[in-house]
Amino acid sequence: MVLLIVIVTALVFDFTNGFHDTANAMATSIATGALKPKTAVAISGALNLIGAFLSVAVAATVAKGIVRLDEVQGQDLLVIVFAGLVGGILWNLFTWLLGLPSSSSHALFGGLIGATLAALGWSGVIWVSGTEGVLVKIVLPAVLAPVVAALVAAIGTYLVYRITRGVSRDKTDEGFRWGQIGSASLVSLAHGTNDAQKTMGVIFLALVAYGSIDADDHMPLWVMASCAFAIALGTYLGGWRIIRTLGKGLVEIESPQGLAAESTSAAIILTSAHFGLPLSTTQTATGAILGTGIGKGAEVRWGVMGRMVVAWMLTLPAAGVVGAICWLVAHLIGGLAGVLVVFAILVFGALAIYLRSRRDPVGHHNVNEEWASAEPDHPRPE
Repeated sequence: MVLLIVIVTALVFDFTNGFHDTANAMATSIATGALKPKTAVAISGALNLIGAFLSVAVAATVAKGIVRLDEVQGQDLLVIVFAGLVGGILWNLFTWLLGLPSSSSHALFGGLIGATLAALGWSGVIWVSGTEGVLVKIVLPAVLAPVVAALVAAIGTYLVYRITRGVSRDKTDEGFRWGQIGSASLVSLAHGTNDAQKTMGVIFLALVAYGSIDADDHMPLWVMASCAFAIALGTYLGGWRIIRTLGKGLVEIESPQGLAAESTSAAIILTSAHFGLPLSTTQTATGAILGTGIGKGAEVRWGVMGRMVVAWMLTLPAAGVVGAICWLVAHLIGGLAGVLVVFAILVFGALAIYLRSRRDPVGHHNVNEEWASAEPDHPRPE
């Protein structure tokens, strides 16, 4: 029963990862009108589904070199993984409510780190150790990914506008919108090869802990399929609040910028997937969108960017605190009862956040409304 709850919770995290990160691929295409909102999320969901089957390189590296989960086995390991997943899910939902694009990867790792600290103490986490550890695998990529993406996108945007400066605006917009369909689709495919793998890795870890499979076995097909469908469904439903922030809140995007941002994101995400690096697609996509504004010399809403950076900085510790509390609750109550209590906390928390979101709904009908100058970090209520 505990294993079943862990698997269900992992798929719920995968689902939230999908709708939380739809904006990474489709926010710019929706903002420029290259794709209609519902069409965009449908394409993104389908390509996330396909991408999840293309590689398991990232799945093999999840949590390795970050926490010492090999020091525990059986139900003790399952409870740590479960508590970490709950921490990641609740942070994903909270940042979605605020319309803030934060890293689902870091939410997952933060939850696992917090639960591990509560269960195993300070030594249970690998902070710095050669090419492994939280600093090398999480902190440095978190700093470098948006900076590199912003730099590449800024250069690409500058070159695009310089090359096409003698061409009429109507022709360039039409051409780049067609290009955006291809580049946005590539980002969605890349997202599937990267983010769906993380949940596969967590479920694989749970199955090893339970004794269903060995650590050297191949990834079971049912695990790949269930994770692929969970993230695709979440993507299709669309995280409209975050799509609005990325598409309208950070920079006023034109088609050439959209193509530059999406091409940059796809290149960086696919490269990280090839090398098995669990990179944050959110930070990469956000950095690329920021870079297009800099490259064009357009207005960048630095206040919105600042709120995003604060959310990024809080992701690991906030998800970690929730993960640690959930582990303590499950541990103190003990057994299946403890796990069920934490699962009830997850359901209650998710329901409360959803009900709060209905006070100022954002969907395909209003995602492209103009961003008001006084609009805060979350979408403006209707």
